[in-house]
Amino acid sequence: MWFSVVKDRIRMSSTVSNPQGVLQPGGYGGHDSRSNSTSGSFVGPESESNENEEAELVSVSWNQDSSCFAAGTSHGFRIYNCEPFKETFRRELKNGGFKIVEMLFRSNILALVGGGPNSQYPSNKVLIWDDHQSRCISEFAFRSEIRSVKLRRDRIVVVLEHKIYVYNFMDLRLLHQIETQANPRGLCCLSHHSNTSVLACPGLHRGEIRVEHFGLNMVQIINAHDSSIACMTLTLDGLLLATASTKGTLIRIFNTMDGTRLQEVRRGVDRADIYSIALSPNVQWLAVSSVKGTVHIFSLRVRVVGEDSHSTENAALLTQHTYSNSLQGLVSPTTGTNPGSSLSFMRGVLPKYFSSEWSYAQFHVSEVTQFFAAFGSHNTVAIIGMDGSFYRCSFDPVNGGEMGQLEYFHFLKTDNRTQ
Repeated sequence: MWFSVVKDRIRMSSTVSNPQGVLQPGGYGGHDSRSNSTSGSFVGPESESNENEEAELVSVSWNQDSSCFAAGTSHGFRIYNCEPFKETFRRELKNGGFKIVEMLFRSNILALVGGGPNSQYPSNKVLIWDDHQSRCISEFAFRSEIRSVKLRRDRIVVVLEHKIYVYNFMDLRLLHQIETQANPRGLCCLSHHSNTSVLACPGLHRGEIRVEHFGLNMVQIINAHDSSIACMTLTLDGLLLATASTKGTLIRIFNTMDGTRLQEVRRGVDRADIYSIALSPNVQWLAVSSVKGTVHIFSLRVRVVGEDSHSTENAALLTQHTYSNSLQGLVSPTTGTNPGSSLSFMRGVLPKYFSSEWSYAQFHVSEVTQFFAAFGSHNTVAIIGMDGSFYRCSFDPVNGGEMGQLEYFHFLKTDNRTQ
């Protein structure tokens, strides 16, 4: 079994209903709403398509700890384990596929949004699927297209182009509504430690990020970039935020408690679309992938609060006081140091480019498709591509340089299913 079963995680209430009636496939409801009725809109897994038909890849996404990833296809979805690499599960459906397949760690709960060639599942409805029960246990229907869905153990977050809805996982009660600038990428990230509840998303102005510390009832606005935000990620405890803009030359690290910029690294000189940013669990390393076809690894100089990178809300309050008074406690040397220009001693005289921190290690992939990177164990990085590629490579934490390839699979065409 690929998942850990979540039992009695959601207790459905008869009061949860759609005032406009159940949204049928292919249509849009008149109001933002939710419903716990499947009403035949989700074709069960017993309605399987022909597995001999070659599936087209629609989307890929990591789970919260990057130990697995989900692939949305034109015929359904598949789940893959990273270490060791193995296809662990798939659903092949007659009615098309999904553009969003959001996992909840390794549990049986998935959030699905229709999309891709000839999909009959609407792009404005979130289906909460319990694979242990083999049924859809709830639906959230909206007037506009869903850009992304994020899950944590106690929250469901639905991202539309101009608004974010935050629901309680247990009873599906709407807790928060957040207005954003136009957000076609569906940018939003969550903390995943049980003692911190942090959400980061675009603000109302270009280059601005809004950080919600729900447990502290606090909002922090960070003016991260001059250009629009292209990519972002949080540490598991939500205390550090990494961002890139649509310019794609610089990646910045911020303290989410007071908005202080802690470090800035340079991907390159030319503009580039950033596809992914990942922070290692020990917060020593940062990985960035872009349209340029290189995955960059940077060394971080930020101090980790707590032995396992986690902290409580009380620790966060203490951290807020410490961070607001001094940056010295946050910045510390790591195993390696990012290379800089030989002219960095002329900082303040030459343009900022010459004092930049450059990547510590690199791995080259194709420039013709999107790739998304995440950290594995023992100084390894996993990379998944929209061409069906999976790479696992390693980097030298002391000397850096070109990363070594450990594994490669074409996960759509290679039969790596669990026996």
